[in-house]
Amino acid sequence: MSNAHDSRAAKAALTEPAWLKWLLIGSALAFIFLFLLLPLAAVFAEALSKGLDAFLQAFREPDAWSAIRLTLITAAIAVPLNLVFGVAAAWAIAKYEFRGKAFLTTLVDLPFSVSPVVAGLIYVLMFGAHGWFGGWLQAHDIKIVFAVPGIVLATIFVTFPFIARELIPLMQAQGTEEEQAGMVLGASGWQIFWHVTLPNIKWGLIYGVILCNARAMGEFGAVSVVSGHIRGLTNTMPLHVEILYNEYQSVAAFAVASLLALLALVTLAVKSFVEWQFERDQKAAIALPPERLLSPNPL
Repeated sequence: MSNAHDSRAAKAALTEPAWLKWLLIGSALAFIFLFLLLPLAAVFAEALSKGLDAFLQAFREPDAWSAIRLTLITAAIAVPLNLVFGVAAAWAIAKYEFRGKAFLTTLVDLPFSVSPVVAGLIYVLMFGAHGWFGGWLQAHDIKIVFAVPGIVLATIFVTFPFIARELIPLMQAQGTEEEQAGMVLGASGWQIFWHVTLPNIKWGLIYGVILCNARAMGEFGAVSVVSGHIRGLTNTMPLHVEILYNEYQSVAAFAVASLLALLALVTLAVKSFVEWQFERDQKAAIALPPERLLSPNPL
């Protein structure tokens, strides 16, 4: 009886008062409403403030379609390249010991510590008309800065940590036991990757791709420096929104911005689904023998 009483007393001592719990919950909800939901609602309200026709008119402009197309092209190039780099870097850092491993990890984190504007200036310094390679590029009529290649390069720079940073802790936590078992059974490196490593990291990989794509489509600072703001040619959606807003075309600006806001909502929904699916798979996971993990059609 005494033990049960002591247990209840200890549990009560570790439980916050009801008023404190509701205060914390209320503060969190108020913060989310004021700084997330209210601004998001304001974007859509302003975009539709003059009716649906004015909203749709913003997307009938050739410059708007050009910005949307360039944004999609940039993301379509940057995300797959970052996918390859992220998987390779995470696999090397998590599965192997080698000289320079700490340096590689630091390089992966570099874009997080460098301002996107500085990243854009780096490419201007390298590939601009008066940059390190500017003379050679002009002699061969190759345009990087103030053209699509510069936008793609700047986007790759600011987004390449996302996939690697999602996979590195996941792969480190999984260890190398399954890969070593595959090697003992005579599997090749590609067999181990496709049938052991990739299934184990698939949800983390999808999560990283989602974040990388969202950042690639919404990047402003680095792209603003290298784009040159050429309407219809080098403006992405965020840059197009800035130009419209500076020209006092607020409805058109918020209409295009609503697409980016909608992208954020879709990203949040897919992110929540991926997290839920990952947790469900973790709970339902059954330890399979290495032979079945390496089989072409594991059950």
